[in-house]
Order: sequence, then C-alpha cells, then structure tokens
Amino acid sequence: MLNLTKSTRAFAEAQEYTPGGVNSPVRSFRSVGGVPPFIQNGKGSKIYDIDGNEYIDYVMSYGPLLMGHVPDCVAKAIKAAVDRGTSYGAPTVAEIELAKLICKLIKSVEMVRFVNSGTEATMSALRLARAYTKRESIVKFIGCYHGHHDSLLVKAGSGATTCGVPDSPGVPRGVAMNTITVPFNDETALEAVFAEKGKEIAAVIMEPTPGNMGLVLPHDGFLDFVRKITKKHGALLICDEVMSGFRGAQGGSQSLYNIDPDITCLGKVIGGGLPVAAYGGKREIMMMVSPAGPMYQAGTLSGNPLAMNAGIAALTYMIENDVCNKLTAVTAKLTAGLEKAAAEAGVPVQVHHLGSMFTVFFSDKPITDYESATQCNPEAFKIYFHSMLEKGIYLPPSQFETNFLSLAHSPEDIEKTLQAAAYSFKQVAKHLKK
Repeated sequence: MLNLTKSTRAFAEAQEYTPGGVNSPVRSFRSVGGVPPFIQNGKGSKIYDIDGNEYIDYVMSYGPLLMGHVPDCVAKAIKAAVDRGTSYGAPTVAEIELAKLICKLIKSVEMVRFVNSGTEATMSALRLARAYTKRESIVKFIGCYHGHHDSLLVKAGSGATTCGVPDSPGVPRGVAMNTITVPFNDETALEAVFAEKGKEIAAVIMEPTPGNMGLVLPHDGFLDFVRKITKKHGALLICDEVMSGFRGAQGGSQSLYNIDPDITCLGKVIGGGLPVAAYGGKREIMMMVSPAGPMYQAGTLSGNPLAMNAGIAALTYMIENDVCNKLTAVTAKLTAGLEKAAAEAGVPVQVHHLGSMFTVFFSDKPITDYESATQCNPEAFKIYFHSMLEKGIYLPPSQFETNFLSLAHSPEDIEKTLQAAAYSFKQVAKHLKK
C-alpha cells in the first residue's frame, strides 16, 4: 500500500478552503475513490508526491507536456522571459512568432487569436461562428467536452433533434436550448438535425478524435460527412483540437483525416505547459474579430510573454526533433503490450490509441460513442487504476479521460508500465471471477 499520510492531511485541509479540495473536479479521485497524491515536483516522465512516492506519469497535465516535465528548452525560454517581465498588456513579437508557427503547422488556420484556456477558445469560436453566419443554433456531439461555458455544458435529449437541457445548475435553459446534441459517429442523426434545422445552425463543433469519453475514434468517412453536410447547409465546422492538436499528429487530428475546418481551437501543447489557448481559421472569418471586425473578444493576459515564449520553444523543439512521429511509435508499442497483458489475464478490454494518446476501456464491445463508453465496467477500472498506482504508475483517475505519453518516457518506463499492467489486469481478473 502506498504511504499517503501527508497527502491525506493536505487533502483534508484543502477541502476546508477549496470546493472538494481541488481546482478541477477529476483531480478529487471521486470516480475511483481514495486520496489523491499531492504532487511536489516533476521531471521528465516522473512526478513525485509530498510523501516521497515516485510515479511514471501518463497524465502529463492532461496533454500539454509533449516533452515531459520541465524540458530544458521550455524551462530556459520561461526563465529568460521572466527576467524581461511577466505581462505588459501590450503586443510583443513573440505573439507573432507563435502565431506563424501555428499557421504553418495547422494548414486550415490562416489567422490566430490567443486566449488563456480551452474553454475561452471554444466559447469565442462559437461567438465568431454565430457572428459570421448570423445564426444562433449550434450542434455538438454527445460526450465531446468543449469546456465549461454555458452553450456547451448540456446533456443529450431523447431524440436526434432534441435540444439540449442544462447539464449543470446555473446554466440558463434559454442558452442550452440553442445547443443541439447528436451521438458521435451517427451520420443518420446528424443528417436528420440538418434536415429539420439546417437554416438555423451556425456551426457544428467537434473533437475530430474525442478524448473526454476516453479516446474514441471516428468511423471511416464520418468526419468527411460532417464537413460536407456543414458546407451544404452554410454552417461552419469548428474543430476542437485543444487536446488532439500536436497529440494526434503534428498537423492535428484534422491532418490525419484530411479535414479542412473553418475554425480550429487549440490549447495545451501550444503553451508548453503554461495556460494558453487559441482559436484560428480562415482569414475572412477571423477578420470578424475585434478590432478588425465587430465581434468583440478580449483578454488582459492573452498572449502573455511567458506562455508565448514557452509555446515557441515547445513547438520548435517538436518540429526539429520529429517528436510526434516518435511518440506515435512508442504509443503503438505500449498499447500493443497492454492488449497482450489483458488478454493473458483474461480481461476483456478495448485499447484505443492515436498519436501519443491512448485509453484502455474495460469492455468486450467496441467503443464508438458516449453511450458505448458508459457501458464499460467502472469497478474493473477502479481496481486497475489503484493497482497501477500502487506499482508507481500514475494514470488519469477516470475511465473517461485519455492517457498521454511524452518524449521523456524511456524504454525502461514502458517496460515497468507493462509489468505493472500485467499485475493489475490479474487483480481485475480476480474481481471479475467473483
């Protein structure tokens, strides 16, 4: 058993001053039980808690740390920027440099506006789509998370064209009513929505490779269908690549599926581990954004020099060292080993991977959308999660999150992870036999 004495005390104190003891819900371990380790520091592929435990980290801050914790190139860029000042409220050349890198890497993006979080990026992208099309309704796919703003924090209704209802207290029904939800990978449902409401729909927003119901992959031709039907009805296509940008591939998941969206949302990797996000797209559309156009959006810390310089360092290193392709190969090796270990233990799993992302679903059926993801065995995942944690492997504490690799994960890390997985799957198998 892990010694988490100090973490237990810290968690109890945190709950006195912070709702649930955390500043983002998944960190509370509520879905898996137990006490979250309180992290003291990280380096490379490892994190270390205040009790002195070491873990191989597959959370990687939920995606940003493509090169691992505290890579030299990013650390040097941040330290140099700090010495010059942390924020000016005025433009800097670094903003231009990072914007140029993004436009070079993401072929659908011609102009960029920086913001401070993925939520802010998707919220602004929706406002832009509505301003550009002069329509109000938007379509999202069930199980795709696009941040916690009101328009997208909604559940599915009972039918394909049922408008959303609030998924959280505090979200006005009137706002949620403009959001239409359909199942991912369901062309028929999407076609029915456009047949009924096509003239009202400003945009479809989607994760091309969803990562917040676990990693779910699109069926052959599905993304192409979404692109064609939006064009047919004059709606914009927004690709939310806050997670998958530079994780699915160097050109984003949209490059793997040859999709040309109107607007793309990015985050995580583009800040090298600091809070930053962006939305960008076709020049004609982006020229609607203030001060070039009438759609207002602003941010005091947007484009701050620390984040810009960290992002430049991270993306430059990624390009020069072919990081995405290297990680794709390592991820394929790791997931093949996980599948083998599960099979040897007699535990039915579905292992999805793309680029440097992967998810282990505890199910004997294919996972294609949110409904099938929710049919996974939650108790099996809990046992797997805590068994891996005991063996020094830190995974996202939810069946519905995605795991991430980094360039810092060594062959020894992969081997240790597979040994821990073999043990953990055997613990799951004992539970399944009861």
